[in-house]
Amino acid sequence: MKIVSLPTETAQPAVFGPSSLKKPLIILFGSMLAAGLLGVLLPWSLTLQQVIWLQGVIAALISLQLFHLPIWQGVIYLLFLPLLLWAVIALDLSATWYLAGFVGLVLVYGSVYRTRVPLFLSSQRATNRLVQLLPQDHSFKMIDLGSGCGGLICRLAKMLPYGVYHGVEMALLPCWISKLRGVLSGQHCQFQWESIWQQDLSSYDVVYAYLSPVPMARLWEKICQEMRPGSLFISNTFAVPEVAPDQSIPLDDLSGAVLYIWRL
Repeated sequence: MKIVSLPTETAQPAVFGPSSLKKPLIILFGSMLAAGLLGVLLPWSLTLQQVIWLQGVIAALISLQLFHLPIWQGVIYLLFLPLLLWAVIALDLSATWYLAGFVGLVLVYGSVYRTRVPLFLSSQRATNRLVQLLPQDHSFKMIDLGSGCGGLICRLAKMLPYGVYHGVEMALLPCWISKLRGVLSGQHCQFQWESIWQQDLSSYDVVYAYLSPVPMARLWEKICQEMRPGSLFISNTFAVPEVAPDQSIPLDDLSGAVLYIWRL
């Protein structure tokens, strides 16, 4: 396996708190202020819908040009308030539903601004392939970095019950769901609400991740520093930059995912 040295990233993941919300608050309130001022200063009058769309465009430009966020986040800023306005007018729902929806979004996606990893769920085909890759005749220890709602770990624990399975997830609601699933499954699987960067990987035989392109270079450094020789690192969909995998397995599922496998 050819390993290309990568620059060490000294920046640490943001701690949960006000600082993690600074960027989205600047984008949202800055775009609202700019759209409101333009609505007043322009020589022609704008409808509420036009002001809302203007705010979305400004928010998207700020996120992409000033903060250099990924395009998908710019799309979210572009559509957030216009879609919210459409829902208010078209669906005529109680304000309680909007509050509940907002809380739900925060519980599921509130960690994205810190981790830059949206919620991805591993398919049943990924599970079936992993069963073929994992040890068949002896016990092993596996961790899923970013375990989502715990589906993969719980399925593996049922299919290969002699393994010991751990999952870590930063999104609150998926983590709570996975904890409940783990208890109800009665299998050897545990879930924690923690950052992947706080995990010591030295005791695991298999490390699995389904993250995003953003953390892969830094994660590879952690893998090389902590994992034992002979252990496996498996990444769903996202490869490590400049490091060729020992094996690539297309899953032929709806997302066109590929399992990238490195043996340390």
